[in-house]
Amino acid sequence: MGKVTLKQLAEQLGLSVATISRALHDSYEINVETKKKIKQLAQELNYQPNPFASSLRQHKSKTIALIIPDISNHFFSLVIKGVERIASDKNYHILIYNTHESYLKEQSITKHLISGRVDGVLISPSLETSNLEHLQEIMNRNIPLILFDRVFDDLETIKIVSNDYESSYQATEHLIHSGCKKIVFLLIAQNLSITSKRLLGYKDALVKNGLGVDENLVIALTNNDEHNFKMVHQLMVDQKPDAIFASVEHLAIMSYDVCKSLGIAIPHDVKVLGYSNLNVARHLNPALTTISQSAQEMGELAANLIIQQIEGKELDIITSHLEIKSHLIIRASTL
Repeated sequence: MGKVTLKQLAEQLGLSVATISRALHDSYEINVETKKKIKQLAQELNYQPNPFASSLRQHKSKTIALIIPDISNHFFSLVIKGVERIASDKNYHILIYNTHESYLKEQSITKHLISGRVDGVLISPSLETSNLEHLQEIMNRNIPLILFDRVFDDLETIKIVSNDYESSYQATEHLIHSGCKKIVFLLIAQNLSITSKRLLGYKDALVKNGLGVDENLVIALTNNDEHNFKMVHQLMVDQKPDAIFASVEHLAIMSYDVCKSLGIAIPHDVKVLGYSNLNVARHLNPALTTISQSAQEMGELAANLIIQQIEGKELDIITSHLEIKSHLIIRASTL
């Protein structure tokens, strides 16, 4: 016997196709005995539903767009893993887009999504993004949208973040308690929510511990690796700090390269700490002290919430910041 259809089930039971479909979807409109009879026959005949046809009837593609700024960043790789795990469990498809930290690329992607068919959008905006019209347009089309990691308070939607202020404060205090008094803070794109909160945590920890804030030690860098290397190299020569706090992953790794080029010993001459989810952090020489974010958990939460919205569940956290804790992992680079 070929693949069993709803029509064949309906004919055998003398019921309408609509009744069969509602019963298999556990509709309250169908009485318990009828549901039981239909489900029993479906099981006996090995009826397999067609999820694609079902999604078309519901005007849903069961597809979620996941827009990330930098796929080479291990944090976002773990977010993807979390989103994909939940999506697979719920029979949803994921379209992954990489903006390469470009606002224009991000804008082009969202324009494509609006003209196509996705049921929901998960996005961590690029470091160039400040105009939010393209994101507001998605929401205006009644397409659920959730921001994660990098967020904007102006958008009335769910925002999933790490405890960036607290983790930065804790990390700075760790450096101070390790004997550091001249701590450099390396950042990229101060307009990003994660950067501003991490910078504030760093500054507040300095003030509370009686060191004060030296703005000459707060260094704004770019996406240009060669430029960044020269800037940090010059800083180490001119300022001679006793610690480097890198607010993003690749700046911590670059700091190792700068120190090596100058013959500066970590942690004897300078201590280094950074945000990173890299597995290799513990294998660096010396092993890198890191603030590790729960990136996979963030992806899983984002996927669960967007699917609930797609399926029509009313959420009372629509304007909330849902915070996921990060963890300070102390290794040899700050001991």
